[in-house]
Amino acid sequence: MVSSFFGMSSSPASSPPSPPSPSTSVDVLDKDKAAESRPGASDSGSAVGGGTVTAPAGDRRRWLALAIVMTAAFMDLVDVTIVNIAIPSIERDLGASFGAIQWITAGYALAFAAGLITGGRLGDIYGRKRLFLIGISGFTIASALCGFAATPEILAGSRLLQGAMAALMVPQVLAIIHVTFPAHERGKVFGMFGAIVGLGAVSGPLLGALLTQWNIAGLEWRPIFLINLPVGIAGVLLGRKFITESKAPKALRLDLVGVVLVTVALLMLIYPLTRGRELGWPLWGHLCMAGSVLVFAGFVAYEKRKTRKDGSPLIELSLFRVKSFAAGITVQLTFGIVLGIFFLVWTLYMQIGLGWSPLRAGLTGVPFSLAVSVAAGLSVQKLVPRFGRKVLQTGALTMATGLLVYIWEAGRYGTDIHAWQMALPLTVMGLGMGLIVAPLTDAVLSGVPREHAGSASGLINTTQQMGSALGLGLVSVVFFGVVDDRVGSAAAGSAVVGPGAVGTAFVDGFQHALWWAVAVLVVIFGVMFALPARPKQHVEESAVEAAS
Repeated sequence: MVSSFFGMSSSPASSPPSPPSPSTSVDVLDKDKAAESRPGASDSGSAVGGGTVTAPAGDRRRWLALAIVMTAAFMDLVDVTIVNIAIPSIERDLGASFGAIQWITAGYALAFAAGLITGGRLGDIYGRKRLFLIGISGFTIASALCGFAATPEILAGSRLLQGAMAALMVPQVLAIIHVTFPAHERGKVFGMFGAIVGLGAVSGPLLGALLTQWNIAGLEWRPIFLINLPVGIAGVLLGRKFITESKAPKALRLDLVGVVLVTVALLMLIYPLTRGRELGWPLWGHLCMAGSVLVFAGFVAYEKRKTRKDGSPLIELSLFRVKSFAAGITVQLTFGIVLGIFFLVWTLYMQIGLGWSPLRAGLTGVPFSLAVSVAAGLSVQKLVPRFGRKVLQTGALTMATGLLVYIWEAGRYGTDIHAWQMALPLTVMGLGMGLIVAPLTDAVLSGVPREHAGSASGLINTTQQMGSALGLGLVSVVFFGVVDDRVGSAAAGSAVVGPGAVGTAFVDGFQHALWWAVAVLVVIFGVMFALPARPKQHVEESAVEAAS
């Protein structure tokens, strides 16, 4: 869910500097062309409407814009998971069937993942500020439709719309950061972004539990969507004033064939992974996933041809020749698998296996969230400049250590475990995740030309979503497979399976799933050797040092 992210995100945040005027369309961080000796630097500095403009270093407008886009990113992270807590209330109130509930929960993630790459490229073509404002406006309208939905069908359709609008909004967040802040400020900015990811990771379930339990004005589950309205409206009004427009320096056209191919390929992969377990892993699901590989291959071939033809592909394949980007995307994918596994089985373990209320489960995650926020802030600003990729590798090992402690505690205390006993492994895990999320985003984007920031951001978020979907697919094997076996064994020896047997089965399944997550983190540790040993020196940073 950071998967929505990462995500992250998972999936599945940021903003621009001081503009001369809200109507001026520029690539705001361009330095004087004569100061840039890097090949191709002249492209990254072209203004959309004319000359280049550099925001004064002391201008506060870019920090206000950063707050706006980070708030929007947080809103998306929360919405990925907040609805899960309210499902029982929605079922009772709307009389929703199991199929409708599946679309209400999975529809958002499906539309979000399918549209991220296109949303990122649209920002490069038509302007990142414009797409951000369209996305947050549509997201707010869709939230209102969700909150006032009278039938399960309307709610499911509104969730699809909400996910599609998030796909327009979210890629602009990282793109705006990339084109707005010079290298010497990005460490601080990505540290803030990591803190937002940490807060968003557990805030959804907690906020959903609080709003549903409070039953504000007798609205039951509806406030979980309506709470987005004041935030979204404020984001639109303030975004118009404080976010500076930026887009690719040369005229690009939307690659419609590429949009169709990549959307179909993503749907063929992610839909079966998301719904496979509930549907019993039907044959058509396996065929779809296998077919998605062929469609992806066709997409890559078409993009190569499109690049040669008019230089306006949906995805800049040249990005994968940038070592930091290619390696970082691989880490992002595998890290998404870890998050997809952990957050789902953790929730099921606490709420079904231990019988805890949603509110208690949400509060249990607070140490994790705080630890992510603290570590993310320190990692990019203080640690990465000195230790480079070793910080990310330390994060992977630290997170694996936290999981191992959790495995031991779950086995030691069983269903009698208390929330305070979970604080240690969750804090260790949070510190590890904080050492990964912010530096990883910085590493992936460090070598990306600013004119392709939107496309790169869309790829980062899409990769996070794909990893999370793969993790969710694995859950049916590494978690539910164990739970079903344990419950089946208990049923064989008794006419009735008691809650104690179910709880024990969930504890065993939880431990088994965490072992898989540890194994993936070990793989991630190895893949991280492909990342640059030290952060890339940006042209902007050199210019700042030369001027000082």
